[in-house]
Amino acid sequence: MVSTKKILKSLFVLLHLTVLVGPATACVSRRCLANEIIEKNLYSPPQPPECAISVNLTSIQYQTLSVNTKVLRFSSRLKISMEWKDPDLAWTDPQYKFKELILPSEKIWTPNLTVDNAIYTVVKPVSKDILVRSDGTVNYAVAMYITVVCGINLFTYPFVTDSCPVAINGWNQSSCGLNLQYGSIRSVGGNRGEWKTLAVTLQGKKRNYLQVTLSINPFNAMVSLVLPSALIMVVDLVSFALPLDGGERNPFKIKLVFSFTMFLMLLCKQLPDSGTCSPLLYYHYCFCLIVLVLSVLTSMVMTRLAKNGHIWPGQPQKLHGSSNSDTQEDDVCQKKAIDLSGGITSSAKPATKEASIQSISSFLENMDKEAREKKRRQNYANFWDRICFWTYLIVDIIYSLSIIGITRAQFCKINNLEF
Repeated sequence: MVSTKKILKSLFVLLHLTVLVGPATACVSRRCLANEIIEKNLYSPPQPPECAISVNLTSIQYQTLSVNTKVLRFSSRLKISMEWKDPDLAWTDPQYKFKELILPSEKIWTPNLTVDNAIYTVVKPVSKDILVRSDGTVNYAVAMYITVVCGINLFTYPFVTDSCPVAINGWNQSSCGLNLQYGSIRSVGGNRGEWKTLAVTLQGKKRNYLQVTLSINPFNAMVSLVLPSALIMVVDLVSFALPLDGGERNPFKIKLVFSFTMFLMLLCKQLPDSGTCSPLLYYHYCFCLIVLVLSVLTSMVMTRLAKNGHIWPGQPQKLHGSSNSDTQEDDVCQKKAIDLSGGITSSAKPATKEASIQSISSFLENMDKEAREKKRRQNYANFWDRICFWTYLIVDIIYSLSIIGITRAQFCKINNLEF
């Protein structure tokens, strides 16, 4: 009987408190709905009947960060805004008066984008929050930092304009995966060093990809590589004006070869060592170096020819009409000429005077012969030197015209769509 009274009393107290407090108020704020959705643990992707999730890349903002000409790589930044539908994130309860909601990006599933032909990829969310609409539409943005290996055609370097693909893709397996749809694409920050981004377009039929068109500013390479080589070749031609017997031409030409070698080392540091389309500038430098070395050797040969009358090493100098006896006779004549210059004594015999005069005359004749022989050798060497000059000039002109014609033709093509 006592226990029954206690139970009735407890029920009366609870009823009284319920009347005083009133019914619990329902939570209809954005945060309450967000917490409710988070508690669902929607970490897996949506599972539509066709098993393919359509992701609309509403906008792509492309920016070239750097281009490494030596290893043929370029780094880029892509800001991609995307949207997709997840039915499990939708709400239709009329007590929620709002149409949009903000959720943490790490609490729900988000698409994982990759670049098929990239060797380095880092994906970071632009913001830690995601915008969700009442119909289940999700808006999300990521920033992708990628490095792509691209076989840029450097055959006509430094006049280069070529395209490289950036193949954005998502996970796909059989009929399941991401179905990417592309929206607007634009490029920002086109100039990066000597490389410039001309255009970014969407290409492909069965497999879409971004086609990035790059162009190089030729000014730096022209000033540091092409112009010095051309000027050195011109100076080498002008150096034929230096005399052969002055001893100045050969050292000057050797200095030109050393200077050219320095620019060749600079070329090797800037351009790749090898590849499908090696730069034509490599062949140009090889040709110029060969011509410069041949020019030095030719100048040495012409100098020896002008001095000794022959080009064979180890052969003594030959003079027409000269012998050892002539040399001894010249010494005697020199001594007698000195005696005569001091005056002839009165006791000298007439025969002695005549012999002295004949010796002096023979000495002068030998000197005249030597001068004529020297002049003949110089004229002969100068004749061949002029032939070498005109030969080099004609070869340089033909080579220059050939280079212009080669650069205007397409001798090399690279397939960057192997992915």
